Amino acid sequence: MKKVFKTLVFLTLSGSLFFSCGTLKTMFTADSDDDEFSFEENFDGQKTYRRVPSKKKDRTVATNNGKSGKMPITVTDRDNAKLYKVIERWYGTPYKYGGCSTSGIDCSCFVKSVFSEVYGVELNRVAADITKNVTLIERSQLREGDVIFFANNKTAISHVGIYLKDGMFAHASSSKGVTISKLSEKYWDTRFYKGGRHAKVTTKW
Repeated sequence: MKKVFKTLVFLTLSGSLFFSCGTLKTMFTADSDDDEFSFEENFDGQKTYRRVPSKKKDRTVATNNGKSGKMPITVTDRDNAKLYKVIERWYGTPYKYGGCSTSGIDCSCFVKSVFSEVYGVELNRVAADITKNVTLIERSQLREGDVIFFANNKTAISHVGIYLKDGMFAHASSSKGVTISKLSEKYWDTRFYKGGRHAKVTTKW
């Protein structure tokens, strides 16, 4: 009987610990893309974005081209060489939900890491919160180094990347890892929300 009682107490305490506010806040600090998560607000008394996976699956996705893959973009003297060098180093890194290292990274950490190294700018960790670090701009105003935001339902930010040029942007895709995509692709075209410009980011053009 004592064994059963101790087991029940242990399970109760373990459950309380797992579902504490601190634990939940840690669980939902990363971001997502590709419509794999839904969004909720008013969590723990504050307006925040909570990600709920639509289906169970491994959050680490291997890239198709691998780290040795060549970036599908030509760098010229007008471009920021350091920006492209840093992106190339990350290029092919697998996507990992909540990840922030060369073994796996998500979209907001990728943008945050690149901005820190290239521009010396510290951005917020969550995609939706990065909007607070920049001035929102329209698609027609985009230039090298601007942040670009995507939304699943026109308001809930679901993905973030870095604009390069000629309608191309770098990002950590949940299906391809760190890669370069075109804004003209239907998936990204229909989900584009806004661009974002940081005051410390300058360009030659």
